[in-house]
Amino acid sequence: MTELSRADIRALQTLSPFELKEKLREIAGEHEGRTAFQQLNAGRGNPNFIAPTPREAFFRLGFFALEECRATVTWDPELVGVPQKDGIAARFRDWLDTHTGESGVDLLRRVLDLGVDEYGYDPDAFVWEFADAVIGDHYPAPDRMLRHAEDVVRRYLHQEMGAGIGPVDLFAVEGGTAAICYILDTLVTNRLLQRGDRVAVMTPIFTPYLEIAHLSEYGFDVVRIHAEPDTWQYPDAEIDRLRDRSVKALLCVNPTNPPSVSVATSALERIAGIVAEDNPDLVVVTDDVYATFIDGFTSLAALIPRNTVLVYSFSKYFGATGWRLGVVGVSPDTVLDELIARLPEQDGQALDARYATLSLTPRDIKFVDRLVADSRDVALNHTAGLSQPQQLQMLLFAAYCLLDDTDHYKQQAQALIRRRLGDLLDGMRITLPEDPQRVGYYVELDLLGYARRHYGPEFVAFLQANYEPTDILFRLADQTGVIALNGGGFDAPLWSIRLSIANLRDHQYAEIGRAVRTVAEEYLTEWRARTGVDD
Repeated sequence: MTELSRADIRALQTLSPFELKEKLREIAGEHEGRTAFQQLNAGRGNPNFIAPTPREAFFRLGFFALEECRATVTWDPELVGVPQKDGIAARFRDWLDTHTGESGVDLLRRVLDLGVDEYGYDPDAFVWEFADAVIGDHYPAPDRMLRHAEDVVRRYLHQEMGAGIGPVDLFAVEGGTAAICYILDTLVTNRLLQRGDRVAVMTPIFTPYLEIAHLSEYGFDVVRIHAEPDTWQYPDAEIDRLRDRSVKALLCVNPTNPPSVSVATSALERIAGIVAEDNPDLVVVTDDVYATFIDGFTSLAALIPRNTVLVYSFSKYFGATGWRLGVVGVSPDTVLDELIARLPEQDGQALDARYATLSLTPRDIKFVDRLVADSRDVALNHTAGLSQPQQLQMLLFAAYCLLDDTDHYKQQAQALIRRRLGDLLDGMRITLPEDPQRVGYYVELDLLGYARRHYGPEFVAFLQANYEPTDILFRLADQTGVIALNGGGFDAPLWSIRLSIANLRDHQYAEIGRAVRTVAEEYLTEWRARTGVDD
């Protein structure tokens, strides 16, 4: 490793954790004989598992749709028509019978029956949406979300997030990343948040929520709602800071990232009570991407649906980060529309002018539809929306889980995470107390807290006096090829590290655990050598 001074490390740890990771990858690749494939990059949460069956259905459906195109009109073998709606459901059933036993076909048949027999969809309209979407020959219509895709995903969210979310309008977006950007942009554009407004953030949290809030175009006064490091749960006193009506919005990731625990029901209910009694105009944005990795999850969107904007991404649970699949959910009876209606007349007129090309009565445009328009700078609203093939894959993921009566896929995904976490802890030779709220997609290790509990304040003082909080990350990368992220970048304790449990092979988690323990013991050896402390 190119020798880094303490000053170098101090400077580098000011970077976003995801940018610091690139420096660590560079260091991990410097060893003679080491290849990129020998690095153990536990820094990013991209899963290395996927759901194959709904993908098989997607690819299989493409062949049916192409047959429909060729049957419509053929000007040339390489120039054909597009799917036609009349009678397409009957043709699809015949095609399914012809291809019985082939991968993906059984799921397609079950999804068709689910939509037609249980949800009451018009067969031709449902199948035509399939065929047209997989071919991708039209702009999305409606641009907010395809009609059947929205209904199926809505039902999936009811199943996974708690039925209390009730009716919800969905906007299909390019993953949770786009959802965050669109929501904040539209809140600011519509004067619901302004520079200097107080915005609460439940920390530790996915770093971009902290970084975005400080960008010049937002400039929020960030109020951090801190979790206790021992349990990663939120004390009542912290939650009660939301009673202050100057706090205009709350940003929440639940289950949390990086601690990877589900927020306790008592805390969620306390937030709901504060909204009901003290801060009725509070705008809540809850990012629930990890919800399906724990049983019995309840979203804030189920407890305070009128105040909550729900973000959900299919990326992690289905191994689909490359697909960029997410939704924003807003109640049809949202307080956001009320807040827009109560804006000063001058602001109302400015917004009328912004959206005037979309409606003769722009003040009637709902917040969720403003999201859609703003995502394309209003002028390109007519070409807004997530691509149809992406929406189809989203529908198939959702329907697959709606049809999974035994929660087989969920149980397998959760068991995989538990096994890997167990292997990591075995490698470190530590145990964690049982916690029914633990999801385990990540693990946040508070190294200074561990040192204090097991070796006392003198060892802690030695570490703080001689090393930077991220020193262990550089040692891990240099000596073992293990890459982790600094917890301080997520507003977790400065001496904590985050490891992803989702993106490496099972046996490698024991290797990572051993590497962390070996490097951590170096500090003990150095302390004992300098101070003469016995074992």
